[in-house]
Amino acid sequence: MNEYWGHDADPTAQGRLQGATPVAVLDIGSNSVRLVVYERLGRSLTPLYNEKSACALGRGVAQSGRLAYENIDRALTAIQRFALVTKLMKAGEVHVLATSAVRDASNSKAFVDAVEATMGAHVQVLSGEAEAHYAALGVVAGIPDFTGLVGDLGGGSLELSAINHGLDAVGETHALGVIRLQDDSGRGPAKARELTRERLSKSALLKAKPGGQFCAIGGTWRSLAKMHQVLREYPLHMVQHYTVKAADLAKLCDEIVDAAAAGKMFPGSDYVSSSRKDLVPYGAAVMSEVIRAGKFETVLFSALGVREGYLLGQLAPAEREVDPLLQGAEEISILRSRSLAHAADLIEFTSDFLTAIHVRETPAEERLRRVACYLSDIGWRGHPDYRGEQSVDMVAYGSLAGVDHPGRAFLAEALAVRYMGLKHRSMSTELMSLSGAAANMKARLLGATFRVAYPMSAAMPGVLQRTHFTLEMGKLRLHLAPDLAFLAGEHLEGRLDQLAGVAGIKASEIVVDG
Repeated sequence: MNEYWGHDADPTAQGRLQGATPVAVLDIGSNSVRLVVYERLGRSLTPLYNEKSACALGRGVAQSGRLAYENIDRALTAIQRFALVTKLMKAGEVHVLATSAVRDASNSKAFVDAVEATMGAHVQVLSGEAEAHYAALGVVAGIPDFTGLVGDLGGGSLELSAINHGLDAVGETHALGVIRLQDDSGRGPAKARELTRERLSKSALLKAKPGGQFCAIGGTWRSLAKMHQVLREYPLHMVQHYTVKAADLAKLCDEIVDAAAAGKMFPGSDYVSSSRKDLVPYGAAVMSEVIRAGKFETVLFSALGVREGYLLGQLAPAEREVDPLLQGAEEISILRSRSLAHAADLIEFTSDFLTAIHVRETPAEERLRRVACYLSDIGWRGHPDYRGEQSVDMVAYGSLAGVDHPGRAFLAEALAVRYMGLKHRSMSTELMSLSGAAANMKARLLGATFRVAYPMSAAMPGVLQRTHFTLEMGKLRLHLAPDLAFLAGEHLEGRLDQLAGVAGIKASEIVVDG
């Protein structure tokens, strides 16, 4: 390193956004204490560091009204390490949020004082309503168009809030956290289900508008989603935006509770971490009763919650309206592609092609096309034999927010065709099928357009904007400016023929204008 940068230099790694100031959130929950340091405060949040410590601060609080000293010690030890991390990562702002266990305990002041002294930051003890509000904003952070009811299941409480196109109503808090339920039920999952049914009967939100979508947040419910994915052989093991039929999930939850109540291994227990395994039956009890009380049709899961919602609330109104998917894709293009300006050219090039062949896009389809253009050159550093799979993996399994699983499958197919051709044999074929036949075909058409563009432009701007498409007498024509005539060769002709074939056009030709 010194050979290139000098002895005193400490350059920001080029894999990070230049000039970005990290922001940290320490989330002190009833089950765990978690620190997440994000690359910067923005509409698209990218974690630089993410670690949790299972401290069980909420254990026994409902019975004693106090935080147990051994759990306080465990939490403060973890927080000392987290304070060091925020300094090492040069976080510009550190936000400390505390939820159910801290707000309910009579002896929390001394603990809060110790946390503030360690972190050098104010501790915000959130009310149940504030927690519900930020949980709802967390859903909006990753699923901007969500409409339905949100539930955030923690160790000490369950927060409910209604969202309608990005705006949340006044929330509710219920004494239904998994640790609290475990304590209140005497570690009896069947009894926990009865307690849940009784406590949810007081929910005005569940009674107000039955049906629709329920969005689930929280570590125990994330474990439940992962179990469901494995048991149902779902091809994409990603919790964010995972959508299931409510009746199927309720059935699995009942099986889990019944098995645990009988002292047996519950379905999918092998796929749960040891720290969550004992809590899953209580999370399942809450989920099954929520589904029944709200008569929901579908359940989708959000990996983003209170932390991301709180940061979303820190943004100016104009920035809150930014599309997180487009912003995230543009950032990836800055970090991984050869030219961001080329992506802009590609957006216009692909739009011109679709216009020429009289294909109209919905706003959602146009959005995914723009994202695909930003991501179309992310694999260039890889070995030629593996660029396709590496790019597919980065898109399918990356941390982009604002895109559902069919959308990920669409982007993955477009990049697979771009790098591996129309006859690709990607290992992720099953994953790509999630987009459906019609969307998959459009993804292949987009990938084939990329395969025409890149040999002409060499991933650099200024060339594609000097070409255009027409469809005349059933023939697809690619028009080149006169000084680009030398590009018309067998290789480009072959790529254009492939594109025409995917579009259902029988003939193509390259035309030099002028």
